[in-house]
Amino acid sequence: MPERPRRVRRYAGSPRIWTVEEANARIDSLTELLVGLRAWAVRLRAILGELGRLREFWGTEIGSPDHPDGRVHQRLEAERQRLARSIESEVQSLFTDGIEVKDLDSGLVDFYTRAFGEMSYLCWQRGEAQVGFYHALTEGYRHRRPIPSSDDPHPTTTHHTA
Repeated sequence: MPERPRRVRRYAGSPRIWTVEEANARIDSLTELLVGLRAWAVRLRAILGELGRLREFWGTEIGSPDHPDGRVHQRLEAERQRLARSIESEVQSLFTDGIEVKDLDSGLVDFYTRAFGEMSYLCWQRGEAQVGFYHALTEGYRHRRPIPSSDDPHPTTTHHTA
């Protein structure tokens, strides 16, 4: 997976801190949600392509009230706005809960956690049976490391409250 520049988002308050167990308990519902979000994102890309072709062919005329493709353009634009709002709303809801969606296509998400005495991310990707990796807030997928086994003392396995 290509590495993207990392942005550390800021919360107005403190983000929820997830344990490995809590994150694993969320995987089933998160998997279902990510499948739906990805479907919306695929449709949104298709709509953007259609809108781009209409604008490229017709130019600014496409916005005229009596344009022959005006209704198609309006329908696509309304669907684009609805999908964009829906995706943003769901992603923001996850973010508010301490889960950052990193890539909708691959289903890559990070959960805020406290590992080895510092804020980190628990890293999970759709298709993985459980959360098995973590990385620093300033690092990405390429830098994720396996979570030590439950035999090792690890702060992410203790219960934290938000």
